[in-house]
Amino acid sequence: MLTSKQRAYLRKLANSMDAILQIGKHGAAPELCEALNEALEARELVKVSVLNNCAEAPKDMVEAICKSTRSECVQLIGKKIVFFRRNRENPMIVLP
Repeated sequence: MLTSKQRAYLRKLANSMDAILQIGKHGAAPELCEALNEALEARELVKVSVLNNCAEAPKDMVEAICKSTRSECVQLIGKKIVFFRRNRENPMIVLP
């Protein structure tokens, strides 16, 4: 569980990031969760954008995606979602 200070730090880091994954009309499909898992392993902090053709609201998908990828939602603004999962073996981001 992230503290508010850690969440603020991660939001600051994610501010300058580009979204590397997009959620389309299939929503939170298993393929998306698999791709997000790989991205979280490689980066720890991942920004995702939700396309306009997605039937589900971003708010509704966040909990299911977090549960399936064992990650935490750092931020949800409009159609941008930021996920974080610490890499236990090789942490890249040092949290305050």
